[in-house]
Amino acid sequence: MTATLAVRRSGGGRQLAGTGTLLRFALRRDRVMIPVWIAVTALMVLSMPNTLRNLYATDADRADLLRQMSANSSLRAMVGPVFGDSLGALTAWRVGVYAGALAAVMSLLIVVRHTRDEEESGRAELVASGAVGRRASLTAALLAAAVADAVLAVLLAAGLAGQGAAGAGAFALGVAATGLVFATTAAIAAQLTESARLARGIAAAVLGAAFVLRAAGDAATDDGSSALTWLSPLGWLENVRAYAGERWWVLLLSGAAVAVQAAVAYGLAGRRDVGMSFLPTRPGPAAGRLGSAGALAWRLQRGAVLGWSLGFFLAGVVYGGMTEGAADLVGDNARAREIFERMGGQSGLTDTFLASMIGVMGLIAALFVVAAVLRPHGEETSGRAEPVLACAVGRLRWASGHLLIAFAGVVWLMLLTGLGFTAGYGGEAGPILAACLVQVPAVWVVGGLAVLLYGLAPRLAVAAWGVAGAVLLLGWIGPALDVPQTVLDLSPFGHLPKLPGGEMRWGPVLVLLAVAAVCTAAGLAGLRRRDMES
Repeated sequence: MTATLAVRRSGGGRQLAGTGTLLRFALRRDRVMIPVWIAVTALMVLSMPNTLRNLYATDADRADLLRQMSANSSLRAMVGPVFGDSLGALTAWRVGVYAGALAAVMSLLIVVRHTRDEEESGRAELVASGAVGRRASLTAALLAAAVADAVLAVLLAAGLAGQGAAGAGAFALGVAATGLVFATTAAIAAQLTESARLARGIAAAVLGAAFVLRAAGDAATDDGSSALTWLSPLGWLENVRAYAGERWWVLLLSGAAVAVQAAVAYGLAGRRDVGMSFLPTRPGPAAGRLGSAGALAWRLQRGAVLGWSLGFFLAGVVYGGMTEGAADLVGDNARAREIFERMGGQSGLTDTFLASMIGVMGLIAALFVVAAVLRPHGEETSGRAEPVLACAVGRLRWASGHLLIAFAGVVWLMLLTGLGFTAGYGGEAGPILAACLVQVPAVWVVGGLAVLLYGLAPRLAVAAWGVAGAVLLLGWIGPALDVPQTVLDLSPFGHLPKLPGGEMRWGPVLVLLAVAAVCTAAGLAGLRRRDMES
């Protein structure tokens, strides 16, 4: 206690006492998550030059791409404008925004996990009882995010150096700077709210707003000069213009944003007690209104479901609106057509594009189902499940409320996706909705595997995120890398009929449903028999 008081009364370096130890601890805890994020992002970027070399093999092909992109506002909204026709410039155009977004998500998850998550669980108070400075945990979290972004930047710069060292450096620094901007955004959100889930939601909402601003700005102009683009950190990334006359000064905008947001976060951290926040949660009603375990599950998950619902519907509208433009862009490019056919359907370019984009939404839905299935795991490890199970509530009834939301939520999200595609594209609703719903069995298989891991080996439950990530990687990047079909078939999505346009095959669908049911039943059986974690 004396040491703690001495730390708190001291200024300067005492405020950061223990930062090194906390940083090593944070990196040790994230020794799996950080490498996976970095590997996925780096693989997505570094695989692109070879893919683009096959897609646009001649100068004429690349010049034609630039002409079409300048006239195609819907595709500019998705991936941004093209600033040059070299392989490096095309790589920065094709994956720059998404690499920045992935770095941002990685960074905000790291910061929230090692700040507000620790306070919410009570571990931060235990750590603070030692000789630890007041701002040490925040500093360690930001440094952990910085280390992750720096490693990613080194890999990107080294992998793209063959396309030009200056462009590789500019691109890598732009991606890392974007990650740091949202790391400091998450640091502010962690001071404002008492809930780690809400802190992640706030930071993710800021990232979503940045994407929308950039998309709106890029749709309006073909050179990234719109004021809306300049309001977005993702717009700063594309305006670095890697491999197209690098604008190094744009990186100063990210640096200034990082410095200002970090100063705000440090100021807020010094003005509150551990575990408290500036936006305290509202007290509940005097009389309870939740009459069942299912109602409690819905109360815990409704915010996430509503957020995912809005995102899936808007994504459907955007993808639907760019369908005709994508068909014009692909044109007679046989290689691009082949990639779309491997991802989606095989009859008609428009149907092929719709099938591939609906497949992408199905892959993203796998992330939702894992998050929803593992919510009981969070309740269990935090100790909040024990009071509920101490009442007249069985384990299966308690878990079934969350699983109902998870599995029914997938159906709901894919229906919203279909409605969004219909609204954006203007085609018939029936075939599009059928194509969306046929994704459900594959998503349920991923959810069933998550239930299986949670029920039988709760300490390995986090591996369900690895399953979802592997499936996403195979479905998103695999076709462009000419991955053998036998490898693609390891994903449940590889066995789905390619709708719209393809032939409906019920056999694989029924097999996937059976696999999902068996995995879920086995997981619930394991949950019923094992000890609860605390």
